[in-house]
Amino acid sequence: MVEALPPANSFFMKMKMLLGILLSMCLGQLVKAQEAMFFTTGRIEFEKRTNVHAVLKEMNKDDPDNGWVQLQLQRLPQFTTQYFDCWFTDSITLYRPGRESPDMKNAREFPANDNIVYNVLSSGRTVSQKHVFEQTFLIQDSLRNISWKITDERRNIAGFDCRRANAVIMDSIYVVAFFTDQIIPPGGPESFTGLPGMILGVALPHEHITWFATKVLVESIPADQLLPQKKGKKVTREQLHNDLSAALAEKGNYGKYYIKFAEL
Repeated sequence: MVEALPPANSFFMKMKMLLGILLSMCLGQLVKAQEAMFFTTGRIEFEKRTNVHAVLKEMNKDDPDNGWVQLQLQRLPQFTTQYFDCWFTDSITLYRPGRESPDMKNAREFPANDNIVYNVLSSGRTVSQKHVFEQTFLIQDSLRNISWKITDERRNIAGFDCRRANAVIMDSIYVVAFFTDQIIPPGGPESFTGLPGMILGVALPHEHITWFATKVLVESIPADQLLPQKKGKKVTREQLHNDLSAALAEKGNYGKYYIKFAEL
């Protein structure tokens, strides 16, 4: 006796189910592959936002009725936005001013708004060029040692899953940072380093400043772009602090805050 064949529609249903399973497995592997992507070379654009009015009020809180302060509060916008690029390889980061923004002119009136920071992550050294008043400094020192405390809080920044870490630097500045381990080098904007991955977001809540990545680009980096600056008075971080403290000794709270921003 010839065995009866299964109905055609039953055969096609089984094939359809099999194809569905195979497709699901392929998609699952693709998602896992995407999640496992790691980067060691590229460029990050950071948006730096400063609450200028809050900064001015903090800097001059011992003389709130100062006519110059009141004039600046009327003249300047409450917030300024700037853009910086952070080029990175597996061992070097170079943070420098990026594309122009309408707020650039106003932002230049404050320190740390045109810093160029070259960090050699592999050797723990940094070379930072900073303009303070009319003088250019070239800070050559070790990377800032930051005692981070990693938390379970997470946040998506520029498409990357980031984890939060907290720290205190310069004795009194509270720092909130968000880093991703999908970008391997332990760098970040300005002098913020030392986490197990790239820092894509930094907030100084009491100083009213934030840096957050707007995009991450996988780009090749010309070797002649990854070089430290050479112009400026060569000092260590401690020498810069001493120079500024002497120059601003009689400026009260304004001087203290100016030194903070200049040393970031």
